[in-house]
Amino acid sequence: MFTLEGRDSHARVDEITIRESPVRMETSVRLWSNALGIAGVADVVEWHGDIPYPIEYKHGTRQSWINDDLQVCAQALCLEEMLHVAVPAGAIYYVGSRRRREVLFSSSLRDATYRAIEDTRALLSSEKVPAPTDHRERCPHCSLLDVCLPSLYGQGSLSWKDEG
Repeated sequence: MFTLEGRDSHARVDEITIRESPVRMETSVRLWSNALGIAGVADVVEWHGDIPYPIEYKHGTRQSWINDDLQVCAQALCLEEMLHVAVPAGAIYYVGSRRRREVLFSSSLRDATYRAIEDTRALLSSEKVPAPTDHRERCPHCSLLDVCLPSLYGQGSLSWKDEG
């Protein structure tokens, strides 16, 4: 359900591909970084002069987790590599609250983004199922609920104990 609602929110964003006034805006902008080995799509990139400003749209309201900030920072890292310009900030727009929150791409946020990319790459190359999250209260709202099946943690053969 949350995935479908999120898709509807993004569909409204994607209706206009480029808007020139008063700030140039592009939607569904393909991004990549060869150096980091990542690729994705920015919901919106505003142009403030020659400086891109990525904006990520989220269905709900602001949460206390850093994942949204990491996502928009990764978009900025891609834009920096692609365009050879510094991208100092971006934003997250929360459709549920109709609020836009600016995200400054500090060195600590950039470092956390690099670590998240490295950790994800290590997880994928390990071919091991990760241990359950410490943030179980998020599970009911996750788009991967039907894949992860957190209700089965620790039951029978689906135990999450490390076997070696």
